[in-house]
Amino acid sequence: MPVSSSVPSLDSLRPAPSLAPALRLTRLVDSLRDELVEIRRDLHAHPELARTEERTTRVVAERLRLAGLHPRLLPGSGLVCDVGPSHAETGRGRVALRADLDALPVADECGLPWHSTHRAVAHACGHDVHTTVVLGAGLALAELAAAGELATGVRLVFQPAEEVQPGGSLDVLAAGALDGVSQIYAVHCDPKVDVGQVGTRIGPITSASDEVTVVFSGAGGHTSRPHLTGDLVFAIGQVVTQVPAILGRRLDPRSGVNLTWGAVQAGVAHNVIPGAGSLRGTLRCLDVRAWEKASRVFHEAVEQVVAPYDVEVEIRHQRGVPPVENDERATGVLEAAARDVLGPDAVNLTEQSLGGEDFAWYLTKVPGAMARLGTRTPGGRTYDIHQGDFVVDERAVEAGTLLLARAAVLAGSPQAGMAGARGRVEG
Repeated sequence: MPVSSSVPSLDSLRPAPSLAPALRLTRLVDSLRDELVEIRRDLHAHPELARTEERTTRVVAERLRLAGLHPRLLPGSGLVCDVGPSHAETGRGRVALRADLDALPVADECGLPWHSTHRAVAHACGHDVHTTVVLGAGLALAELAAAGELATGVRLVFQPAEEVQPGGSLDVLAAGALDGVSQIYAVHCDPKVDVGQVGTRIGPITSASDEVTVVFSGAGGHTSRPHLTGDLVFAIGQVVTQVPAILGRRLDPRSGVNLTWGAVQAGVAHNVIPGAGSLRGTLRCLDVRAWEKASRVFHEAVEQVVAPYDVEVEIRHQRGVPPVENDERATGVLEAAARDVLGPDAVNLTEQSLGGEDFAWYLTKVPGAMARLGTRTPGGRTYDIHQGDFVVDERAVEAGTLLLARAAVLAGSPQAGMAGARGRVEG
């Protein structure tokens, strides 16, 4: 369903907030809505690949400076910016809101006036929305801070390079961006969820995602005499089929272990057993404990499967990201925030995904949670991320901004620690 070039409003999708603080925040975000949608369109038109997000960083930094804030640029690209009181003033750690800046090497086929101006690069995963949402939340929170209405400081984290491994979150952590932070929140666009709705889940919401490669070598020979050489192609076939099955028996089946091969290469002639070949794939897992064990089991399985075939193997396992494991209390904060600013029926239980997300690395340092942000026009087409025709209902910009800004307020309130998941936090 095409999106109008006019700036959309979320008003028709949610009731007016009943809490005075939420109403104040809603009015602040409403005053920013037109500008935020235009910023999102600008970012969409000028996507940048991982670790080249210089223009995106500059756009965000300039708008934060215009609001009287003091962003700190990270090495290469990305930035962090503090809003509100310091730890010395409150005695509490900051609440972090994280956005990812990079686009994908995909041609933009959205067909909208703000389509990508860069050939074969597009915001096909919604990072332009994520960036705008965190920027908008920061601007609204800065207004609250200026009025003395922000109880705990907030740190905005604009991270480069989420779409590659190793991801930019590791660079951000190395730069000390979580120093003084006690919890962290984020959203991710979900085109299967209607705009104005969010999906949450306690525990793993995404999967660990590793890259695995197996390089095979042997003497090679004629296909009429496989008994005189190592039949490398046959050995590859055994690894393709047997190793995923072995993982399913050696690791807890509840951990969602999934080994899928994406590339198989060997030989060029029908009557020649090649002397070299390779497999490449992904190893995914929903449970961090099984993920920690999976590498050893994978290595053992490959070596044992090829052992009878007189073929040598070199195994390369590139650890990617652990699962995003949402903290129970932090999930409760996101749910309470969604109900406050998007309505009592705005929260849905989201399914687990076998996709990887490097937000997970932050959660190995501090508790936090990620929510799925609905981007589908109600009754409209369901798109898919990482596809060039991906289109978002731009009312998601306002919804995400409200959600994260309200979550920051609730997470920083003294009584937030008393709230459990699927409870309500007043503030």
